[in-house]
Amino acid sequence: MIYDKRPKDFSLKFQVVSCYIEYQGTLLFLHRSIHKSHGGMWGVPAGKVEGGETNDDAMVREIVEETGLSIDKNSLNFLKSIFVRHSGYDFIYHMYKLEINEIPKIKINSTEHQDYKWATPQEALSLDLVTDLDECIKMYY
Repeated sequence: MIYDKRPKDFSLKFQVVSCYIEYQGTLLFLHRSIHKSHGGMWGVPAGKVEGGETNDDAMVREIVEETGLSIDKNSLNFLKSIFVRHSGYDFIYHMYKLEINEIPKIKINSTEHQDYKWATPQEALSLDLVTDLDECIKMYY
């Protein structure tokens, strides 16, 4: 379940960054490897913020690790942070957007993902998305 405001009994376990990488009205979606949490589902580049990292630095690291794309953190547009309660733990989910002008060569990390695709936000809603990603997409598209 997602919240705009921090619930009173919210017990922060970790923070997550995610990014909508957008090219000409389509977004990049990554198909999670079966052995990962949310295995077999589609998501956007995302991951946990590690100790000592800023959210921006974590987002740049995750994009490189998951797609092979090297980006300048100044090209990231911060959208919003929400509070998430999922399977008995609470975390903050920070959303970013990155607009690109040409379709890049994506090099997925095969230990993390099995495939990728570009899809419009509307098309994405018919994918088997990771929990609550549909609601997050609807916030912006």
